[in-house]
Amino acid sequence: MAINRAYKPVLDALEITYPQYLVLSALWEGDGQTIGAVAERLGLDSSNVTPLVKRMEAAGLVSRLRNPHDERQVLVHLTDAGRGMQARSACLGQTLFSAAGMSVERLVRLNAEVQAFRDSVAQFVADHPDNKAA
Repeated sequence: MAINRAYKPVLDALEITYPQYLVLSALWEGDGQTIGAVAERLGLDSSNVTPLVKRMEAAGLVSRLRNPHDERQVLVHLTDAGRGMQARSACLGQTLFSAAGMSVERLVRLNAEVQAFRDSVAQFVADHPDNKAA
C-alpha cells in the first residue's frame, strides 16, 4: 500500500509497523479502550487486533488488563513508551500530506467521506443479515 511505503522510513526508525502505529493512534485519542473498541475504530476484526496488541505488549508499548467492571473485556493502555511514540511520530502526518499533494482541508473532507462510506456499508450489513456471511 502506498501509505505504508510513505511511512516506512519513519516507522522503521521507530521500530514499529504501520498497523502498530494505527493502534497507537487510536489509543492516543483515548487510552484504556477495549480490544473491540480499538478494532472498531480501525475497521478491523477483534481477532486481528488481539495478536497485534499482544506483540505491542511484548515490545513494551501497551499493557493489557481485564476490565474490573466486566472481566470478559480486556482494556488496552499505553505505557510510557507508547505515549512517547506520539511525539516521535508527529512527522508522519506531514509525510502523508506531502506525499498526497493535497491541502489539509481536502484530506479532512476525504477522510470524512471515507468514514461516511464505511458507516453506510456497516449499516447496510447490519440491516441485511444475509450479508453477514461474507
